[in-house]
Amino acid sequence: MRQGLDSESLILALDSIRDFAHARLSDEILRGFDERDEFPMEIVRAMCGEGLGIQLLFIEDAYGGMGGGAFDVYRVCEQMANIDLGVATGVLATFLGSDPVVFGGTVEQKRRWLGRIAEKGALMAYGATEPEAGSDLGALRTTAVRVEEGGRITGYRITGRKQWISNGGVADLYSILANAPDGASWFVVEAGTPGFEHGKQEDKHGIRASNTAALMLDDVLVDADALVGGVEGQGLLQAQQVFGFTRLMVAAFGLGAGWAALDRAIAYSRDRVQAGSPLAEKQGYTHKLIVPHAVRLEAARACIEETATRIDDGEGSLNTEGAIAKYLATEAGNLAADAAIQALGGYGYTHDYMVEKIKRDVRITTIYEGTSEIMEMTIARDRWQLHIKTRGEHYRDQARLLETLHVERPEVGADVAATATHALAAVLERCREGHLTRNQHILFRLGELIATVEGAGALVRRAAAAAAGGLSAKADHRFSADALACLSRVYARDTALLVAQQGLRWVWGSGGTEGDANGLRIVEEQLRLTDAHRAQAGLLADMDGVADILYGRTPSCQREPVLLAAGVRQPA
Repeated sequence: MRQGLDSESLILALDSIRDFAHARLSDEILRGFDERDEFPMEIVRAMCGEGLGIQLLFIEDAYGGMGGGAFDVYRVCEQMANIDLGVATGVLATFLGSDPVVFGGTVEQKRRWLGRIAEKGALMAYGATEPEAGSDLGALRTTAVRVEEGGRITGYRITGRKQWISNGGVADLYSILANAPDGASWFVVEAGTPGFEHGKQEDKHGIRASNTAALMLDDVLVDADALVGGVEGQGLLQAQQVFGFTRLMVAAFGLGAGWAALDRAIAYSRDRVQAGSPLAEKQGYTHKLIVPHAVRLEAARACIEETATRIDDGEGSLNTEGAIAKYLATEAGNLAADAAIQALGGYGYTHDYMVEKIKRDVRITTIYEGTSEIMEMTIARDRWQLHIKTRGEHYRDQARLLETLHVERPEVGADVAATATHALAAVLERCREGHLTRNQHILFRLGELIATVEGAGALVRRAAAAAAGGLSAKADHRFSADALACLSRVYARDTALLVAQQGLRWVWGSGGTEGDANGLRIVEEQLRLTDAHRAQAGLLADMDGVADILYGRTPSCQREPVLLAAGVRQPA
């Protein structure tokens, strides 16, 4: 169990990051880094050194840090990405690089390497991905050959190539995954070790303020104590232990960048007058380009906060939950940034207004630390096994819990989320009966539906907790309890319709017969298509309410009056 920072320390850290950015990272400076494809070494060193000391947040107290937990990681990563995703990648790549040591290192290794990060602000890089393997760590080709003297292992010679490594050309220390005789293993390699070189900085589409480079290792000699944990063959297990944690980092990146873009669109639309009134007052604008994206981002936040809390409570790495959070947040962030360009019209397509840069930056979050497609596969495989193991009861049980919550908190949309969850259980069962997951595309589409349903459940629970005054002091408090209820009802409706319609499409599209009207009707009933349509009643009023909330107007959601929370951050 991770204690993490207390709320006062976390808020102080977030305020310090914001103040640093206001003083040293103006839009003009950030555009300059982007245009020059420049890694701002001085800025990153200052953020990781005495100037700010972000690295201390993620290192255990015993090794000179502050002992932050997963929840603290999420809040800091969101804040950093809200400022600039390229700089955030440069700063936080160190924590990804150090994770094999954090989760698998010996006490002495932690003192040596984590202490160096804490005391000297050393930068680190995570060397796993390879040109031929991509996200498949099992296809690893880099090798580590033992060096033995007198029957004792004294070192290893590492040979191989790594690709797309954040901080690859600037780090002081590198965690390198290589095949040792007894299996995949992590090694820590010092920059400048003979035979160890990096390529030129990649000319990237976005996050151009980060350094990304290939690594070349040619018979690189390291001492035996560079083997993380001191035992060969633990590398893939150690990597699995950190996926839930690291995926939350990238999820928070997507969330922070998505809100950065959307906040700019909201601010622009307040002042931009078209046909006699501001764009902010036009449903055709807000309900397409603003409202749906705010709703998706907050559903993703609910997943992130729920998963981070569970990790800190000692429930394990929660790799699948981390994958769901990453999938929802990065897809939502990418869509929000794209909508922000459209929301600003021609201005959005220019460098000066920043949203096109945010869009280029946030696009990477759907690729690194596992592509969205890898996330869909991971999510679907795990939850498919759970469906089989529980004889189809897992999501039915989840739906019943939501129905119980609806009785307690009828304003949060738990009844509609339950409808979506029951429908998902029916989709999975039809897939089992028809052996439909033999089709890879069906498996991936199930991943999307599962993630969306779990996002709806998380947002409903978050809204209910807020209504009961139960949100953590460390949680984001952008929205009031009533506002979260309004957002939750909109997302629950979207989810119910998505599962019913897309579930029907793929179940029937995989094995249905055109003339079988009765069979089609049965599937429609099982997937609760009519219930999903019926649940759309009141949708427009709730979308109006969300728009009012976002623009600081007196809202008028259908089921409950929604009041804007005191102190809600207004778009700059």
